[in-house]
Amino acid sequence: MRILKRILTLIVSIFFVGNGLFIIAIALRQISTQDINNILGYINSNYNVQLTLGIMGVLLIIFSILGYQLTVGKMQREKTIAFSNPDGQVTVSLSAIEDFIRKSAQHIEEVKELKSDVIATKKGIQITSKVILWADTNIPETTEKIQQLIKSRLQEMLSIEDVIQIRVHVLKIVQKEEPSQKTHTPDIPFRSYDYEKK
Repeated sequence: MRILKRILTLIVSIFFVGNGLFIIAIALRQISTQDINNILGYINSNYNVQLTLGIMGVLLIIFSILGYQLTVGKMQREKTIAFSNPDGQVTVSLSAIEDFIRKSAQHIEEVKELKSDVIATKKGIQITSKVILWADTNIPETTEKIQQLIKSRLQEMLSIEDVIQIRVHVLKIVQKEEPSQKTHTPDIPFRSYDYEKK
């Protein structure tokens, strides 16, 4: 699979570099209209050249389709985590895991907000968590607590032995909003006043 990817990359690179050089040569007037007509005339008069160009065109189309399928397949694999059960394969969406991490972090008092990006690779699961912490928080202890919580919850939920790498990025440190103290006016008891006595 790796060899096929390298071959596809090489062919596509050669194709685009060749086209780029051809366009630059036309723009700099290094290739004239007469030169292009001569080349096309030579191609039309030579059957072997026509056959070679036809085969190259078909191969380019096939390689383009293969490259597209490999790219889309890789993107789909990176969006899910797959594991096997006795009854069949199970895939878990990475967005579901990101939501699970966000909800798990709500139990940490020092965290105001947390958002994670999860990527599944052959080496394991890579998680980047962006957090907003409350002020007066011990950052090393809190970030370690976040990492341990995420790792333990994921291992419990997925029952996987893959390597889980967790990076924490502190975006902001904010003050807790104190409840506004309203001035309380004591209730004055109502007393009736008899104006007729005056």
